[in-house]
Amino acid sequence: MKKRYLILMLIILSFISIFIGVKDVKVTEILNFNQEDIQIIYQSRLPRLISIIIAGMGMSIAGLIMQQISRNKFVSPTTAATVDSAKFGVLISIMLMNDSSSLKKMFIAFIFALAGTFLFMGILKRVKFKNAIFIPLIGMMLGNIIDSISTFFAYRFDLVQNISTWLQGDFSMIIKGRYELLYISIPMIFIAFIYANKFTVAGMGEDFAANLGLNYNRVVNIGIGLVALISALTIITIGKIPFLGLIIPNIVTKIQGDNMEKNIGHTALFGAVFLLACDILSRLIIYPYEISISLTVGIIGSIVFLYLIVRGKK
Repeated sequence: MKKRYLILMLIILSFISIFIGVKDVKVTEILNFNQEDIQIIYQSRLPRLISIIIAGMGMSIAGLIMQQISRNKFVSPTTAATVDSAKFGVLISIMLMNDSSSLKKMFIAFIFALAGTFLFMGILKRVKFKNAIFIPLIGMMLGNIIDSISTFFAYRFDLVQNISTWLQGDFSMIIKGRYELLYISIPMIFIAFIYANKFTVAGMGEDFAANLGLNYNRVVNIGIGLVALISALTIITIGKIPFLGLIIPNIVTKIQGDNMEKNIGHTALFGAVFLLACDILSRLIIYPYEISISLTVGIIGSIVFLYLIVRGKK
């Protein structure tokens, strides 16, 4: 898997993405400085493209970190209760501060995502039977419990419609002024690059990491913090995108190996390319309407996930 090919695919798909939409925008009109077409690109198409790239990179790297520090290829923000906890945090923020800013909602979602991930890691430490398939099933059950609690409170306070908007990942509402919160993910991605080698060492086990002089708990906590914050930012801005952080790292590590420092760049690029391709597909299937990105990624991701489980069991 060559980086230059991934970069080339990203450029090609980005160009295609900008010119797909209900309003037909032509390259010639842009070159002729047609103000209406330029405003469509500036106000809608470009923010959407930037959001897809940042979300794809962020969630893929978050999944790679989770798999590394948990030492399990089937663990990701989706299967470790991180996303469900973030969604619960969004519900709580709506209940307590209905008119609060997105930044406040993001902070509460981050706290809940952090707590949910720490809870999963705490359960993981106490489980003696660490089967590759059994561990993510525990995470999914924990996530379902948290999701059930969220649904109960949503019905109790008549917020079912409000919280349902956070269930479906959707890029169609992304316009200038409604996606900038995602920019916070960019420094988180850079921190993940800096700590990539330490995450690799931490993934070899606490005893091994301690023998190499690594502060295991601090590195794991940093990793969990990055995963929780990236997940919360994605939930607040776009919504739930299932399986992205699960299948992308698995595909990359199958080709590249388990060295995170070597894989993290490929994972980021492949995640952006994959999500961008799914978004283009979502817009073309029932054009001029579009399918939710969480549905497209969920169908493709579930098929790949089942394949990984069957192959892992064999």
